[in-house]
Amino acid sequence: MTARVEQINEVQKKSLEAAVQLAQLSIENTQRVIEVQVAVAKSLFEDSVNNAKTLSGVKDPQEAIQLRSRFAQNAAEKVFAGAREIAEIAAKAQSQIGKLVGEQLTSSSAEVLETIQQMFKGIPIADQGTMSAIQNTLDTTRSAVEQLTRASSEAFQAFTQVTVPPTAGKSRNNAATTASKPPQQQQAV
Repeated sequence: MTARVEQINEVQKKSLEAAVQLAQLSIENTQRVIEVQVAVAKSLFEDSVNNAKTLSGVKDPQEAIQLRSRFAQNAAEKVFAGAREIAEIAAKAQSQIGKLVGEQLTSSSAEVLETIQQMFKGIPIADQGTMSAIQNTLDTTRSAVEQLTRASSEAFQAFTQVTVPPTAGKSRNNAATTASKPPQQQQAV
């Protein structure tokens, strides 16, 4: 009886460890998203200060309109680059979480079925037909759980497939580099 309790405790311990890993993944990815948001906000703030300085020296209204238009375009590009980076982080996080959940489902299901099987082995059953029927039921259940786990894992992977635009390779470092250049050089970037 003690061995069975220990087996159940081991399954619960592994489930708790998986929950801790899941929480850690969530925290790490949240931190990455916040870092991107801070980098974009900082870059946009620096741009707005530089843009205000540049606009204060412009006397021609037509030139001021052109500069404002270019400044707005640069700001929009930085916001979209940040959004793409956040989408990449989210896609990676979904993939990691899907993998972790799939592994947990597979491992937990197998361990629970193994524990049940061990419990039945400890019960004195004289009839081999009954024992054979129990074993067949457990084997069928194991097969069904494996198929369900595989199907749910595949469905989750298909759901998390995200098409990232080709410009998604731009990082916040590129946005920060663009932000540090004078407005005349930013247009060429």
